[in-house]
Amino acid sequence: MGIRLRIGTRKSTMALAQTEEIARRLTAAVAGVEVEIVKFDTTGDLDQTSKLLPHGGKGGAFVAQIRAAVRSGDLHAAMHSLKDMPGNEDTPGLVIGATLSRDPPGDVLVLREGISLDALRQSRGKGFKIGTNAVRRAAYARRLFPEVEVIHFRGAADTRVRKLDQGEKQRLPDGGSVGPADALIMARSGLDRVGLLHRAGYEFSADEMLPAAGQGIVAVECAAQDWQTRQILSAIDDKAARACADAEREVLWVLNGHCNSPVAGYSTINGAQMSLSASVLDLTGNLFIEASRMGPADRPRELGRAVGLELLAKGAAEIIERSRPR
Repeated sequence: MGIRLRIGTRKSTMALAQTEEIARRLTAAVAGVEVEIVKFDTTGDLDQTSKLLPHGGKGGAFVAQIRAAVRSGDLHAAMHSLKDMPGNEDTPGLVIGATLSRDPPGDVLVLREGISLDALRQSRGKGFKIGTNAVRRAAYARRLFPEVEVIHFRGAADTRVRKLDQGEKQRLPDGGSVGPADALIMARSGLDRVGLLHRAGYEFSADEMLPAAGQGIVAVECAAQDWQTRQILSAIDDKAARACADAEREVLWVLNGHCNSPVAGYSTINGAQMSLSASVLDLTGNLFIEASRMGPADRPRELGRAVGLELLAKGAAEIIERSRPR
C-alpha cells in the first residue's frame, strides 16, 4: 500500500515548480510514495500592492497560512523558499524535514528594453528607477548606484518581468502608483524557475550584492512529531544545503533581525571547511558592516554564531534597531 503525502505550496509559477521538483525527487527516492500538491492563495499573493511589513513580513505573507495547515494536520508538509522563513524566531511544533540542493543563490539585474547597463553605471543610477520589494536588495542597489530611485515593486517573478516589459506602474495601497521601472533586481534562481533566466542582463557577484540567508534553497517543513513524514523527507535532504542553511540562519538568530532589516548571509563548503560571510546595511546603503570567517563544515551553527557576534560587536544591533518599524 502506498503512502500519500499532502504538500502545501503557493500558487505562483515559481512555487509550483519548486514543489513539483520535491514531488519528483520523493517519488524517485522512496518506493510507494505519492505526492498530492495542495495550492494556497497566501496573503502575500492576494495582496499585490502593499509592502510585506503589514502582513508580518515574508513569514506572515507567504508562510504562516501554509504552516497553520501543517500544524492542524491538513497537510503533511509545506514547501517554502528558505529565505522567506523567519530566522529570528522559533517555530514551535515544526521542523525543516528536508532542504533541496542549493540553486545558484545570487541576484540578477533584469533590464527593460532600451536600457543599458553601461548607462546605469555611468550615471550612478541618476534618472533610473529600479524595482524591488526586498529591503536588502534596495539597500545594495543604493550602495551600487547612489543616485538611483528604488521603487516598491511586487508580484510573482514572471509577473514582475511582464510589468517591467509593459511599462506598467506599481499600484500602492493608498491608491497611488510608482514607476514604471527601468530595471528589476531579482533572485537568479527564481528567474530560472519560471523559464526567464535569459532576461538576466547582469549577475551580481557576492562581493557586490551578498545573497539573503537561505537564498536558492528550497525547504520542506513538517510537524516535529510526524516521524513517518520526517523519515520520508530525509531521503531527499541535501547535507551541504542543510549545513549552509544552519550557518546562515544562525546569523539571523543571533542578530534578531526583523523583516525590515537589510541583512545578508552566504556560506560555501570546500571539503571539510565552510566559509561564511554576512553583512548588515541601513536602508540607505550608506552604513555597511560585514564579517567573514571559516570553520569546520560539520559545525555550521557555531560558525554562524561567531559571525553574528562579530557583526554585533561592529554595531549591527544599532543599524537593525534603526530600521525597525516605529
